Amino acid sequence: MNRTLPVVRLRVPTEEDAWTWHTLFGDAEVMRFLGGPRELSAYHESTARQRRNDAELGFCFWSVLTEDDEVVGFAGAQPWPHAWGPAVGEIEIGWRMGRAHWGHGYVTAAALQTLDRLRESGVESVVAMVLAENERSVAVTRRLGMELEQRFVVPDGSREGHMYRLALT
Repeated sequence: MNRTLPVVRLRVPTEEDAWTWHTLFGDAEVMRFLGGPRELSAYHESTARQRRNDAELGFCFWSVLTEDDEVVGFAGAQPWPHAWGPAVGEIEIGWRMGRAHWGHGYVTAAALQTLDRLRESGVESVVAMVLAENERSVAVTRRLGMELEQRFVVPDGSREGHMYRLALT
């Protein structure tokens, strides 16, 4: 697949972005692999955590903006916070777009910018944790050149997860 990617800009999420994320991700299909839609308070907490991550680490899950400055989702990276999966503190790359913005290349464009920023920050490798059935995200890992490193059963015991890895050095 060789197509021109859209121009996107990554911005540290603002307090106002919590409302936008809540609206974009209030769609059950968007949240199908992530446990379903969440309350607005979850996005207030998330955007605040991302502002802290950016201040402390130099990276976070940034809001993804189009050429027209419309927030269409987020992409970026953060330390892995769970006891399961990769080692705690490994850097996880992730993304989420509102459904109206699927299929336009925004995730790939934003993820490539994320990888560039992580390299500049000295991050040596990233992981992506993706449910095996999430074909769209699996395709993004392929476009980024990530390799399947591990298959596992997610903690709820009902689905297969994949851990992809990409060396950045």
